[in-house]
Amino acid sequence: FHITHFFFFLSLSFILVVISWEKTHVISKPGDNVTLSCIYDKEDLQLKNLRVYWQIPNRNCAVVHALISGQDDHSKQCIHFKNRTQLFWDRLEKGDFSLLLLNVSQSDKHTYKCVVQKTYDISKKIYETEVDLGLAASYSQPILSGPIRNSDSTGEELTFYCRSGNGYPKPKVYWINKMDNSRLDPSELKIISHTDGTYSVFSTLKVKATSNMQIECSIENEMLQENLSANYTQQKQDYSPEKPEKKGRVAQAAGIVSIVILAGLLAVIICWLWRRRSSELVSYTGNE
Repeated sequence: FHITHFFFFLSLSFILVVISWEKTHVISKPGDNVTLSCIYDKEDLQLKNLRVYWQIPNRNCAVVHALISGQDDHSKQCIHFKNRTQLFWDRLEKGDFSLLLLNVSQSDKHTYKCVVQKTYDISKKIYETEVDLGLAASYSQPILSGPIRNSDSTGEELTFYCRSGNGYPKPKVYWINKMDNSRLDPSELKIISHTDGTYSVFSTLKVKATSNMQIECSIENEMLQENLSANYTQQKQDYSPEKPEKKGRVAQAAGIVSIVILAGLLAVIICWLWRRRSSELVSYTGNE
């Protein structure tokens, strides 16, 4: 009987330990506000008998936010979180101790622990949970530009440009030959950081032209499991050079047509002048 109870309590303790160390994963965009969830609704709670700590384990300054006896306590709060944390006061008595973190930045990427304690003569931990905060932002649809090709440009070196921005974290950039799905090595890759914590990416590809080219630029955000791509639409400027003798015949014909037109115009003008003069002579003779 005692052995059965022992294994029962041992199993129960193991389950409680596993539950207390479960993590919630939250992803926020740099500059946004994010809510870190901590909800304990197992029993009626009196705020005056509670202590709630939001902490970052294994840090020199561990206190992110503290609630003691129903009042915010900022005395030991990390300077990094000053004026950037809030509890939801209308939810506290329902056991919702979630934390609102304002203006998230790269330095906020941590695992946060929420610890709820009951305080009587001694403090007793009644609930604990962890939230893993990550940062991510979608990149803009990549823009891929390339040359306008001539039909006889096979073998010529062509340059393609691909750019995207406003994403986080740093992306992976792939150039792909869609004819056989092989990867191509970029000639240049620049990743530029911005003041808001996001990145822009610019990449260049130089390849020899083939008769049928299909090039793709792909921007991958591993954290969001996003893969955005743009394809190069082959643009050819087809032309067939005319033979010199053919050009000469065309020019000669155009010259003849021009001469005929000018001769016709000259004849019309001469005829009009002749008629006008004849009418003037008739009028003069009549006056005599």
